Amino acid sequence: MKSTPKPRNAGILGVVLLAAFIGLWQLAAGAGWLSNLAPTPARTGNRAIELLSDPFYRDGPASQGIFWHLLASLRRVLIGFLIATVIAVPLGFVLGRSTTLRWAVDPMVQILRPVSPLAWLPLGLALLSDAERTAIFVIVLSALWPTLVNTIDAVRTIHPTYLELTATLGTPWWSKVAYVMLPSALPGIVTGLRLSLSTSWLVIIAAEMLVGGEGIGFFVWNMWNRLDIDAIVVSIVIIGLTGLILDHLIAALQKVVRYD
Repeated sequence: MKSTPKPRNAGILGVVLLAAFIGLWQLAAGAGWLSNLAPTPARTGNRAIELLSDPFYRDGPASQGIFWHLLASLRRVLIGFLIATVIAVPLGFVLGRSTTLRWAVDPMVQILRPVSPLAWLPLGLALLSDAERTAIFVIVLSALWPTLVNTIDAVRTIHPTYLELTATLGTPWWSKVAYVMLPSALPGIVTGLRLSLSTSWLVIIAAEMLVGGEGIGFFVWNMWNRLDIDAIVVSIVIIGLTGLILDHLIAALQKVVRYD
């Protein structure tokens, strides 16, 4: 299925809307409609130049450039996301193929899945006694469920003809998984991975505000303690752009494996 091409004037419209937003922002700030702490476009732009002009400096654990905070967050997300993927995909295959086991496990999945990942923070700190490992623990729990649920659904909906054909030919189980089940379920799995990665990026920001140390979430909280609201706005833009890039990376993979 071919995707609908984007209109040529979409980029122009986007620029116009962005300019209108900045204009309204400046108007609201200049007219006194916002509090005294509210940032302005000019101050935010100047603060962005300051932060991005030297993002690699390091004067100690408590004083370092925004690049290192972003890198720390990405590292935690990547580690937690990979651990969750290694757990969720094989488990999803097992549960997707076994109705009895799936029904037995489903109540536990349905109970744990809606729990906010941040609710696990105190337990993680109690069990692991380490802020870094606790942050990764929270990311694992954030990324686990979307991939697991989508993998189960993808395996369940594999066309029965494919499986019947492998049974007729006496195909070994490992060959059936590698050459039939995995390619058939891959689009659904990648959809789960996309949801898991975006959820992980959302959660790590909030988790880092609580566990401290380093990370873009910790940077935002630290700037709030300093009442540097302009730096917070810059951080929000960086967080959003990073999330957009991560989502597009998985979306590109999704386009490769999708087929009709």
